[in-house]
Parts: sequence; structure tokens; C-alpha cells
Amino acid sequence: MHTLTATEVKNIKPTEKSRKISDGGGLYLLVKRNGSKYWRYDYRFGGSRKTMALGVYPEVTLKRAREKHLEARSQLQEGIDPGEQKKIARLTCHENACNSFESVANEWFEIKLQSKSPGHAARVRRALDKDLLPFLRSRPITNITAPELLVVLRKVEARGAIETAHRVKQTAGKVFRYAIATGRAERDPSRDLDGVLQDRKTKHRAAITAPREVGELLVAIDNYRASNVVSTALRLSPLLFQRPGEIRAMEWSEVDWEKSVWEIPASKMKMNRPHIVPLCRQAVELLRELHPYTGKGKFVFPSARGGSRCLSDNGVRTALRTLGYDNETMTPHGFRAMARTLLDEELGYRVDWIEHQLAHAVRDPNGRAYNRTAHLEGRTEMMQAWADYLDKLKGEK
Repeated sequence: MHTLTATEVKNIKPTEKSRKISDGGGLYLLVKRNGSKYWRYDYRFGGSRKTMALGVYPEVTLKRAREKHLEARSQLQEGIDPGEQKKIARLTCHENACNSFESVANEWFEIKLQSKSPGHAARVRRALDKDLLPFLRSRPITNITAPELLVVLRKVEARGAIETAHRVKQTAGKVFRYAIATGRAERDPSRDLDGVLQDRKTKHRAAITAPREVGELLVAIDNYRASNVVSTALRLSPLLFQRPGEIRAMEWSEVDWEKSVWEIPASKMKMNRPHIVPLCRQAVELLRELHPYTGKGKFVFPSARGGSRCLSDNGVRTALRTLGYDNETMTPHGFRAMARTLLDEELGYRVDWIEHQLAHAVRDPNGRAYNRTAHLEGRTEMMQAWADYLDKLKGEK
């Protein structure tokens, strides 16, 4: 029986009717009237005649078509229907695409990061796009191993970004645990890497804690001239001593004027638990003064570029730089260390009250996390005493 040559396949011209040109053993080239050429394999399985598509010429050459034909015949000899096997492989490929790391990661991001702050969501997106997806994008999530993930994390460490490597590992772990919860993976390989990465460098954020220097800083803040938004955010920072990102993202709907409290939802908190910040008299006055300017919008401190976003993380930091306080002297985060030190050492308040007000993890004698209203009366008194103490330090300058 005549078998085809590569030259013959190339030179076959279309006719008025579609035709089959055999290569032997059930393999043939189907030539359509429009000139398109398709490789086909006719075979019998279970008493039925079947046809299997092997590809389109010239993408699939004669040599490659014969290889596919030989593979299909081998499956037939083993009692396997090659056409059905191909369908299963195609479905598996589709399933792997749906369950790829990229697919699961994007689904997790869309569902779980909706309610997070824009800054936090952007950091997570950056970790995915820069450090995880380039290497794990198409991998079926259930096939990714701890050593494979470690290779990815080592690339981040190699840049000297040790803290980032830990955050990327944490993000990967959340994606894997989401895959487990949705039935697309059985385990989280990131847990096998606990203790493997280089240790984080202890980062001491610059803070002023000497009472005399605190007084000087507060006087400078009061005399600072900028927009109402930036100056109020700066003046509230020492009074509230919450995380800078939480202050920037404060919303008017979270302020309870009647109770004089700021209620931060769990979705905005680092520990993912709702938090109450008692508002001292001075803080309430500052908020009331700002309300006529930004009260019609969502954010207490909207961005100068538009009310749909909050003040950028450089707002208060730049103000401190303008006042002469560089990153080695005082940072927006430093107001937390200031309050933590002076409330304990100068005003003598209970450490657990202070830690709770800082929204740190604090547990009762039975090991249970305190709820948001724990010691609220005492913390309210403490916050007012703190504000009055800051006024006293300013008055001594």
C-alpha cells in the first residue's frame, strides 16, 4: 500500500469534493474543498466504527501525525479507546487550567480582598503578580510542593527582601487554604516551610518618647500649616495612636458622635477583629472642625485627588519631614510607640489596657482574646487622660 511522503502532502491540491488520502493503517489526510487538510484515524472499538482527529496540517506534520497514529494504535492493543482517552485528557487539561494556581489565586483575591483597604489589596496584588504568578501561574494548585514553593520564595530572599519573602509566603498560604476550602487542594505546602526562610530583621520604627521632646513635637504639629485634611490627620495621630493606615482610612460612618467612639470594622484591622477607639474631647473637637469640609464624603481624610480614595500614606509622613523630623527620628507609626511608652512609664496605666487600645493581641487569664468592648470604660478614661497629658506637655513649652 502506498504511503504518503512529506512532499506529496504539501502538494496535494483541493478538488470539487472533499476527499480522503490514505497513509495506511486507518490513518488518512482529509482534504477539504477549501484546501484545508486534516489528519484523521478510523478505527473500530467495541464493535463500533470511530474516527479520531489527529490535528491540522501543516501545524501537525506527516511525521507527527504518524506518531499520534502509532500511539492511538498502541492504546487500542491495550483495550483502551484512544478517542475517549483524548477526551479525558482534554477535560483534565481544562480542569487543571481552572484549578491552576493563577485561577485559584485570582478567585481568592476577588472574593476575600474586596473589603480590605486599597493599600492592603494593592500589596497583596503586587505579591501575586511579581513574586508568585510568574513561576506558579499554570501549575495545578494541587500539584505544587513545598520545595517548589521554596524555590519561588528563595528568589525573593535573593533580592534581600526578607520581610517581603515572609509576606509572599503568607499570601501563598492563604491561596492554598482557600483551594482546600473549595475542594481544589488537600493541603497547604506553605506550612511545611515554617522556620525555613531567613529570620526577619527586627525593625524599630523611629519614635520620640522623652516627655520634653514630645512636647516640642506637639507644639510644632499645632503650628503646622497645611490643608485641613493633612493637618487634622497629623494632630489626631498622637491622640488616637492607631496604625497610620487605619487613621487614613477612617470613615465618617464609623464615628459615633453620641458615644464618642470610633468603631473600626474587622475588615480594616490587622488582627481581623473589630476595634473601638474612645474619642477624647480634643479628638472630637478636631473631627467636628473638619466635618464641614469632608463630612459629605465617605472618608474623613480624603485624597486630594478625589474623594473616592483616602489620604495617601505619605500625607502625615511628609508633614513630619516638613517639620524637620526625618525617618530616623519620628515616623507616623512612632506615635504608637510614644503612647505605649508614656502611658506605661509616665501615667502608670495597665499594660493590658494599653495593648488592647493599640489593637494588639491581648488575652484574658483563660487564654481567650478580649472582645472589642473589654475594659472600655477604663480605656475611655485612659484616652482622655492621655490627651490631657499631651496638652500639659505642650503647655510646658
